[in-house]
Amino acid sequence: MNESSRVEAFSDGVFAIAITLLVLQLAVVNPGRVHTAGDAWHELGHLWTAYDAYVVSFLVIGIMWLNHHTVFGYVARVDRGLLVINLVLLLVVAALPFPTALVSDWLGQPGPAEVSVAVFSAFMVAHALSFQALWWWLTRTGHLFDRRVDVEAARGTRLRFAAGTVAYPILVGLSFVSPVITLGLHFVLALYYAFNQLPIPLKSDAPADDEEAVSL
Repeated sequence: MNESSRVEAFSDGVFAIAITLLVLQLAVVNPGRVHTAGDAWHELGHLWTAYDAYVVSFLVIGIMWLNHHTVFGYVARVDRGLLVINLVLLLVVAALPFPTALVSDWLGQPGPAEVSVAVFSAFMVAHALSFQALWWWLTRTGHLFDRRVDVEAARGTRLRFAAGTVAYPILVGLSFVSPVITLGLHFVLALYYAFNQLPIPLKSDAPADDEEAVSL
C-alpha cells in the first residue's frame, strides 16, 4: 500500500466504527412497561427522536465518507500537515455518536431539545471547517495530488467547499428557535450535498472515466 492508501484505510476504519455506533441509540427506553402489542407500538412511537437522529447522522457520516474516499482517490502522497488535518477530521467523525445521542434523548423535551440540536449543529460546523482545511491544504501547492488533477482549477473551488461553514453556523442559531425544524434542515442539507456534487477538476489529458465528484 502507498502512503495515501494507508491513510484512507485507517480513516475507513474510523468511519465504519462511528457509523456502526449510531445504531446503539435505537433501544427501547422502558422495556419493563411492554406487556401487550399496544404497549409495544406505544414504546416504538416514543423512539421517533432516536429514528430521526439516527437517519440524519447516518447520512452525514455516509456523505463524509464518500467525500473523503473521492478526494483520497486523487492523493498520491501525504505529508505531516495532511495527516494532522485528517486526524482532526476523524476526531469529529468519531465523536458524532455523542451529539446524536443527545438529540435522541432530549429532542422531545423543550429546553434540552434546543441544547442538543445546537450541539449537533456545532459538530457540523467543526466537520465543515476540518474538511475545508483538508481541501485547502491539498490545493495549497498541489504537490500531494497525482498528475491527473488540475491544481489551479481545484484551487478555484475553495469557496464552494466552504459553503458548509456558512450554512451550519446559521443552524446553530436556528436550533434555539425550533430544534425539530433545524434537525429537518440538517436532513435536507445532507440530501442536497449527496446529490449536488462538485467534480474534482482534472487536466484535459486525464482519462474521462477517472473524474469523480465530491459534495460540498
